[in-house]
Amino acid sequence: MHFTYSDRRAAYHRPRCQPTTRGGTRSTVFRLPLTGAVPIRMNPNHRFLVVDDFAPMREIIRKVLNELGYHHIQEANDGATALPLLQSQPFDLLITDWNMPKLPGIDLLRTVRSTPALAQLPVLMVTAEVKREQIIAATQAGVNGYIIKPFTAKALADKVHKILYGKPQAASAAAS
Repeated sequence: MHFTYSDRRAAYHRPRCQPTTRGGTRSTVFRLPLTGAVPIRMNPNHRFLVVDDFAPMREIIRKVLNELGYHHIQEANDGATALPLLQSQPFDLLITDWNMPKLPGIDLLRTVRSTPALAQLPVLMVTAEVKREQIIAATQAGVNGYIIKPFTAKALADKVHKILYGKPQAASAAAS
């Protein structure tokens, strides 16, 4: 799996990825290793909504989900765009960033939790926000999981699997 980033994003993600330069271009390719087996009892029909204002991050999340065998994935670039999608069709997991224009992820989470038809939807927050107060705010708002950027493909896979199936991917694969 590889993704192309700007030099600025490459520097941001460099600590947890293995960057290489392709050809003579200024783009950087990241290989995000997805270790561990795909869960045997997974439901490939799960539907995901990925919300992030940075298109390459949405693409990373989409590719990890595809690698896990999930292909029903929709995207939105902010919470205001995501909300009508959430209200018009069913999803099994909402994956959202915190910092976005129009309607930030924390406000989207609060709206989801206060809307009876959406209140039980699992929400995974994928964000660069590392302040303790923000993590507590997300927890109090009802987030089901929290991943800090940059993250590994395995960390995302484990968190998604834990939310959907109740245990991390590695534990499920070992139990099979």
